[in-house]
Amino acid sequence: MPPKKNPDTSGFDKLKKDLSEGKPGQLYIFHGEETYLRDHYLGRLREAVLTGGLGEFNRHDLSAKEMSPRALEEAVDCLPMMAERTLIEITDFDLFKAGEKEEYIRILSSLPGYCCLVFVYDLIDYKPDARTKLAQTLKQHGTAVNFARQGQRELADWVRRHFKAQGKDIDMRLCEYLIELCGDLMHGLQQEIGKAAAYAKGPKITREDIDAVATPQLSAVVFRIADAIGEKNYDRAAKILGELYQMQKSPYEILAALSKQLRQLYSARLALDRGKGAAWVGQLWGMRYPADRLMTSARRFSLPWCRNAVIRCAQTDLAMKSTGQDAKDLLTTLLLELANGT
Repeated sequence: MPPKKNPDTSGFDKLKKDLSEGKPGQLYIFHGEETYLRDHYLGRLREAVLTGGLGEFNRHDLSAKEMSPRALEEAVDCLPMMAERTLIEITDFDLFKAGEKEEYIRILSSLPGYCCLVFVYDLIDYKPDARTKLAQTLKQHGTAVNFARQGQRELADWVRRHFKAQGKDIDMRLCEYLIELCGDLMHGLQQEIGKAAAYAKGPKITREDIDAVATPQLSAVVFRIADAIGEKNYDRAAKILGELYQMQKSPYEILAALSKQLRQLYSARLALDRGKGAAWVGQLWGMRYPADRLMTSARRFSLPWCRNAVIRCAQTDLAMKSTGQDAKDLLTTLLLELANGT
């Protein structure tokens, strides 16, 4: 598996520069996983463009269903009323799957200076074909902004600022714990910050505050199962499995997450045996945060055990889908076997 590349942030940097200078461009493509950031900067773009007495009157929204070269051209031709610019927002329209591409290329190549056009990719992925004339047009005349998941330091600082805004203090170690437990997307973290801040009695957030109200992501809970297996503590592994069932997680979801976790442990064990560090494993799996905890966990397991665990997960997955046996029984048997096999 080749190491995953870091996301391109040049478009994001260009957008921030445009906004800080008060000079929004004429064409943007907003896409990426971090919807909280996307919505934040879309709001800032609206504020920057829709100035003047009739603000929202100069905003034109088009859905994918309404979209056509004619509809786009009509929106572009609308002159701003009592303002300098207009804003056109088009949501979930896949330019690269659309017909009449030459017409779109013509329109996008000659946008008037008063117009700011934004394509927002929300429920669909942005997958440009760099070989096409359309992609070249977008690159020449517009800015593709990838709202990617944030790095550890930036996200932890953001978490601290949001707790501070609610009158609470939290140290960096607990910021990282919250991110690890609940995921690294800002929208979800914002909700968890609100719950923890409301629950905490004192001015400083504690781990007990987070554990009392946080909704952990599946991968974080499954990691605890792997830790319990490493300690040969089947009872604790079974208890955590029961908690996942209470969270309405199916055996198929749990097995998929466990399989990924064990593959990561396998790669971490291989890295240890070959003198490679956490950075190599993190890059291999595209992890945003240091893989130190994964490396620590991998030290509890032998390479043959890791290899066998990955194989047994695949065999259990096949059995779940093809034999008609009870999926929960199969998963319980797998955990018991793994715990006894360490």
